Amino acid sequence: MIANVLVMIRKRSRTVIGAALLGCCFMTPQPALAADCAGNPNALGTSRTLVVDPMEHPRIGTMQYPETLPLADHEVVLTFDDGPLPKYSNQVLAILASQCVKATFFTIGSQARFNPDGVRKLIAAGHTVGTHSQNHPLTMNKMPLEKVRQEVDDGIASTLAALNGDKSKLAPFFRIPGLMRAEVPEAYLASQGIQVWSADFPADDWRHVSPQRVYDLAIQRIEAKRKGILLLHDIQPRTVAALPRILATLKERGYRIVHVVPATADRPATPTEPQQWFMHPPTETVATTRWPRIPNFVFTATRTLP
Repeated sequence: MIANVLVMIRKRSRTVIGAALLGCCFMTPQPALAADCAGNPNALGTSRTLVVDPMEHPRIGTMQYPETLPLADHEVVLTFDDGPLPKYSNQVLAILASQCVKATFFTIGSQARFNPDGVRKLIAAGHTVGTHSQNHPLTMNKMPLEKVRQEVDDGIASTLAALNGDKSKLAPFFRIPGLMRAEVPEAYLASQGIQVWSADFPADDWRHVSPQRVYDLAIQRIEAKRKGILLLHDIQPRTVAALPRILATLKERGYRIVHVVPATADRPATPTEPQQWFMHPPTETVATTRWPRIPNFVFTATRTLP
């Protein structure tokens, strides 16, 4: 039965959510070059904007999938999950602004409902906003289609509500909570023209570790692959503490930050070659079936903090 449903999903016209988000006018952000960073001529900056077509490359991130973003050596994409949570998200925004760095944020619908101004701040600062479900369930790999649909659609609706329904401001990018991948959510997201983002390296900042450990893991893992998508969380104090050093070290070691935005009718995808979408050289972590089992994964229950 599920197989039949999935076949039907794949054949559906991709116009329900993804097309609506892709079809609106979404102006291409200009790179925040270090030389143009007010008050900080030595800022890391954002080296370029990469435009991607979610329907051409529906799943990215070598922690789980064969493909990842088409980055050059020493290029990094910063991503943050689980916000907005004002106490920490605002500090993350301030740190990024001080370095004129643009990132991609995957918001949780319930957080967006509680803190709509936080979503608007992300957009006002020029960042890309995708979604991360409505309630951050760690069971999407076991959910039936209707529950997957509800989590995805409600998360999008809640984030759009914070943006007064302006679909041009929301990217058709989605990260599955806990990276609990499975065929049902992946097929549904693909049918809607929504790109699934895994990552190329995490910094384990959701765990009860020190800011020093977050910094060490981020830098060690980036250096090991030399390019890719970094997974962080803007709801964690340890991330706030580690982020300035992470950015400073990336600058010192010659890394460049890339900002990712979705293609639209008025903004074509950045030209790439097929081989650019694969990490070079391939590693043992490419196309694993799911995120390795992580003990003590705890989603924040502190969304009421100021």
